[in-house]
Amino acid sequence: MNLDNKKALIVIPTYNEAENIERMIDRILFQGIKGLDILIVDDNSPDGTGSIVKDISKHESHVYLMERPAKQGLGTAYVAGFRYAIQHHYDYVFEMDADFSHEPDEIPHFLDAIKLYDLVIGSRYIVGVNVINWPLSRLLLSLFANTYTRFITGLPIHDCTGGYKCFRIEVLKDINLNKIHSDGYSFQIEMNFKAWKKGYKLHEIPIIFTDRVAGRSKMNRKIIREAIWMVWKLKFLSLAKKLE
Repeated sequence: MNLDNKKALIVIPTYNEAENIERMIDRILFQGIKGLDILIVDDNSPDGTGSIVKDISKHESHVYLMERPAKQGLGTAYVAGFRYAIQHHYDYVFEMDADFSHEPDEIPHFLDAIKLYDLVIGSRYIVGVNVINWPLSRLLLSLFANTYTRFITGLPIHDCTGGYKCFRIEVLKDINLNKIHSDGYSFQIEMNFKAWKKGYKLHEIPIIFTDRVAGRSKMNRKIIREAIWMVWKLKFLSLAKKLE
């Protein structure tokens, strides 16, 4: 597959993903997509994730490493990746996890859909419930979070909190990245909502989400609390016409 002379960047934030990152990079590159690059944004992982990526980048021209001095969160990592993509004139930008919960084989499906839409979201819930290996409590939390978000904000999508997605670069240029300070669920909701409110076309494609096998989940109570309040903040900012 080629991108018809366009360029795509996959942004993958990492913190202690040494068990996964080399295999993930290999799986992405195995897709053989001309014009596709990978940017790893590593928050000084104590397990040496950054060193692994640095070694790979020495002989693989499509892999880049952005090293940050300390753990700063998922949202700021993606924003840093978005800025990099804008500065280096990419056409499409992916969000993707390093832990294989996001299947690399789905990348071509995103690239097909992004030709017609502005933001393509990998949805766990557009066709039933496509989640593997989650405990029931985590699944119920995710389903509630999405129902709650849709009810408060009106977002016309089934999976508001998923983190596997692809943006046209114009969307990221149009959103004020200086105003994005959220993390986790909250970050995903905020980016989706702002893209929608600015009139961009959102589209969901079905994916199967598989919980991580190696490493530890980054989910915590702070992320959940932030998401609960974020939907109201976005709603009020939108009503007051102060959304940027």
